Amino acid sequence: MKRLFCILALLTLCGCVETRFESPLGGKLESCDARWKGLWTSPDPTDRDAAIYVDATCKLFIVDKPAPDKPVRQVELPVRFAQVDGKDYLSIEADAFNALTGLKPPYGIDPPPAQSYFFARYRIDGNRLEIEQVNSERTAQLIITDKLDGTVSKTHGELHVFVRGDAARMLEIVRSEPIFDGSTPTDFVRSKQTLKAFESELQRASARKSR
Repeated sequence: MKRLFCILALLTLCGCVETRFESPLGGKLESCDARWKGLWTSPDPTDRDAAIYVDATCKLFIVDKPAPDKPVRQVELPVRFAQVDGKDYLSIEADAFNALTGLKPPYGIDPPPAQSYFFARYRIDGNRLEIEQVNSERTAQLIITDKLDGTVSKTHGELHVFVRGDAARMLEIVRSEPIFDGSTPTDFVRSKQTLKAFESELQRASARKSR
């Protein structure tokens, strides 16, 4: 389930494959999509060591227990929502992930940009949520062929992609370039548990593992 965090920000926790953008997604960004409210977990009952929780005020949190000797935590991510040509997107400042991952500045850029962003595309159908990451390999190829402005670094199995442009250019990119095509969506289901019940379950599962 930890891998699902990367869907929200659109990076892997190991930092091996990632695409960041210089600007937030252009157009009208909203602070809330009410369809997200609630607790979201993996559809697999054996893979629920973390969850996404969106409260009544539309604040989004990652809920997990990072280590057996650490308490259950809620880490807020300041997500912004956008709809572009009938499709739904997330835009998140990369710095927001520092509390979860100790995220480093964009790789190989000196000086590093003051800000960078991750994008994702999502679909909600009732109690099911599907989130797609940016396809970093495809986006890197678009930079290499000069269809996008940016940098690509690939070494020892790692791929770091940085896409340059202002917010208006980011909007053009998601409209015209297939940067999400080919990525494997990650599914979530809306849980019937309360947040408190889920946190208690995390605590009990951690205690069992530490025996």
